[in-house]
Amino acid sequence: MLKKKILLVDDEVDILKIIGLRINSWGYESLKAKNGKEAIKIVQEKKPDLVVLDFMLPDMDGITVIKELRRISKNIPIIMFTAYPNSTTMHETEKLGISAYVAKFSVASDAQSLLKEAIELSFKKISERKEAE
Repeated sequence: MLKKKILLVDDEVDILKIIGLRINSWGYESLKAKNGKEAIKIVQEKKPDLVVLDFMLPDMDGITVIKELRRISKNIPIIMFTAYPNSTTMHETEKLGISAYVAKFSVASDAQSLLKEAIELSFKKISERKEAE
């Protein structure tokens, strides 16, 4: 069985490396993009099963990236993974159908565990949707 592909989009190279390794250790294949344009290209060419997206990127914000990704694939699960969570951003991204919103760094939580749970829940929802069809 082929591993599910997860695209990790973040402009911080250390985050790409560390979270990419963690995603691989969870049994998924990680793809990486350093900006929105790379993310869009990878989604078009490699068709990942899920996207983990930082909100603040050097070339475009997360809302713009989500809108572009939705034009390519309306149903691809997108998890916002950001160091700057706020209610306005959460509300805007929820309207665009993101699967989850996870803060990268929080004193009160383990961001990697929360990210893993969000990924697993997103794939579970996809399976349930396919079974219902």
